[in-house]
Parts: sequence; structure tokens; C-alpha cells
Amino acid sequence: MSLRNWISGRVFKFVHGNNLVYNTCWEDPRLDREALELTSEDRVLVITSAGCNALDYALAGPKHVYAVDMNPRQNALLELKMACIRKLQYEDFFGLFGAGHHKQAAKLYQSTLRAELSPWAQTYWDRWIKFFDNPRRTFYYRGTSGAFARMIAYYIDRVAKIRPEINEILEAQSVAEQQEVYDRIRDKFWSRTMRFALNRDTTLSMLGVPKAQRQQIENQYPGGILSFIQDSMEAVFSKLPAHDNYFWRVYITGSYTPECCPEYLKPDNFQRLKADDISNVSVHTDSVQGFLEKGDTPISRFILLDHMDWLSDHFFPLLESEWQAILGRAAPQTRVLWRSGGLRTDFIDRVQVTYQGKQVLLPELLKYHPEQAARLHELDRVHTYGSFYIADIAG
Repeated sequence: MSLRNWISGRVFKFVHGNNLVYNTCWEDPRLDREALELTSEDRVLVITSAGCNALDYALAGPKHVYAVDMNPRQNALLELKMACIRKLQYEDFFGLFGAGHHKQAAKLYQSTLRAELSPWAQTYWDRWIKFFDNPRRTFYYRGTSGAFARMIAYYIDRVAKIRPEINEILEAQSVAEQQEVYDRIRDKFWSRTMRFALNRDTTLSMLGVPKAQRQQIENQYPGGILSFIQDSMEAVFSKLPAHDNYFWRVYITGSYTPECCPEYLKPDNFQRLKADDISNVSVHTDSVQGFLEKGDTPISRFILLDHMDWLSDHFFPLLESEWQAILGRAAPQTRVLWRSGGLRTDFIDRVQVTYQGKQVLLPELLKYHPEQAARLHELDRVHTYGSFYIADIAG
């Protein structure tokens, strides 16, 4: 291993092992809902991340949603959201997770929310509930991805000085309007400074991009990681409607609006979640494999985000063990979704598992839906992944 790769790995491990990385989910659940075709009989496993999408899936009415994450800080965030749904009125809830700040955050936490949390989450929020107390540095500028978002906001305001134009894009009524504004600011935004920053492993670590994922993009995308990021951003700001793109709005402005926010933050959906007591959502601090091996209830829907990219390089045996555990808990007609930074997940082709007493290659057990996946991928409001996959498990 080269010194550069060793340093990159250490930085990534430090960032992800000691911090709240994601303060909002970075996968588009509108696509997932269509791909998953959820019914009241489905049990769903999703990697928690910031918990937004676990709540989104819960609104579709499955039998259960298991939110699983190795980072207990991510689970503490979902626990806090669930406590708020159970105990707060909508205005206070939207203040915390819509606006990203609430002048009474600490008081609400101590008097109403803390008792609803697990001991680990209590310890975490005892220290960090202050994330919500500053209207100028909102919750969405906290954590490692939030720190990156804050840097981008500073760059837009103080370096490139294009905040009015960015606001024009966010408020545009058509993609043609967005394109016109983007064309005006493209060169200002993509300065040498910005291109240098986005080409650094340290910057990508803040966004949750490990070395293995970067390497996939470098090898597969013409022009490498920087061209990929530039093309993705151009698609977001000049080719896809911005009016409901809450993913980019929150990172650019530090808050959502009532009209542009995740489904769980909308008044009617908040009331639905409160009425159901979100009893069909549970939170588990564990690896996917570890969680699956601790139970035997069949699960019919798996949303694996992009974490297989993380395992595909130095942790390939763990990837094989995880798929073995998935097969062990898979219900009939199970569907699996995943994303990748790369244009292809060729590493899947090498995964060997035991199925019905025989060693087989995983692709022999998967039925892909490439046309549907490609169509949905083009509509992805996040647009930072190289590819999207929908696959059914045999049997």
C-alpha cells in the first residue's frame, strides 16, 4: 500500500469513526419507492444514514422498517427525529429539522425528548443538542458533510460571489431558466480553487466517499473524479428541475422550505407518522451482516445505499459474508436496491455464496431490472452516483 493510500484510509477512518457524517440522506427516496413497490407485507432493511429515508419508507406502510448503521451517531439522529415526531407539535418539529434551528432546542430536549432516547443517544445529544441553537450555522452545517456544505456556502458567498444567481436557480420556474443562469456562473463556480478542493481525498472523505469508490470513478469515468463531479453538478443545476430538489437546497442554504423538503417534514405526513406512533420503525447499531445473523424473521426489501463500494476493495470477504447473510434472511420475492459511485459494480460478479448447499456466483441468483434502473437513475435529484441497481433474488 502506498503512503498516499495509507494516509487517505486513515483520514477516512477518523472522519467516519468519530463523527456524525450525514445530517441528511443523500439518496432519492422517490426513486426507491417506485423501485421497491412496497406493500403492507414487506419488511425493509435500510442503512440508516440520517434516517430521512427510513421515515419516508415508513410512510408507504410496510410491515416494518429496520434502520441499521454501524455508526451510532447516525442512529442517534434517527432516534431524535422519532422522539420529536412522538412528542412535539409540527411547528417545533419543522423548526428543528426543517429550518435546522430552534431557539428552545435545549429546553425541548431536556423536558420532552431526552427520556425517549436510548442511553447512547442520550449521551450523544446531551453534548450535541447545541447543533440546533444557531440560526446562522444551522444543523445542516454540522457534522462532516455539513462542514463541507458550510464551506460551499462560504465559497458561494465570499469567493465566487454568486449567491443571487444560485438563488435564481433554486427559484426558477423552468429548467430553461436554470440553464441560462448556470451558463452565466459556470466559469466563476468552477474556479481553480474549487477544482483543486474537489480533487482531494480529504474533501471527498467529508462527503463519505472512500478511496475504493473514488478509484472506481477514476477508472470508469472519462476525465476521472473531477469531470464526474462537474457533469453531475451541471445536470443538477441545468437539466433537472430545482424547485423540489431539497437535497441540494439544504446544503446550499442550510435549511429546507415547507414547499421543498423531505416527505417526513410535510405537515400531513408528520401527522400520519405521529398517529401511527412510527411503531413500524426500529433502529439498530450493527453491521448489515451482524444484524441479519442475529435474527430469523424474513426480510423482503434491502436498500444497501452505496456501501458495497466501501467493501469491494480491501474488505471483499466481508462483502461475500454480507450477501450470505442477506440470502439467509431473504423472503420469497425479495428485492435489493443499491447505488455505486462507479459506472459498473463489476465486483458483484466475483461474489461467491452458498445457495441450497452449493457454491455459486451471486449473479446467478439475481434478476436485474436494468431498464427501470436506468430510467430512474436519470431522474435522480441527488445525481452524484454513477449507477443504480434493482435486483430480485431467486426463489
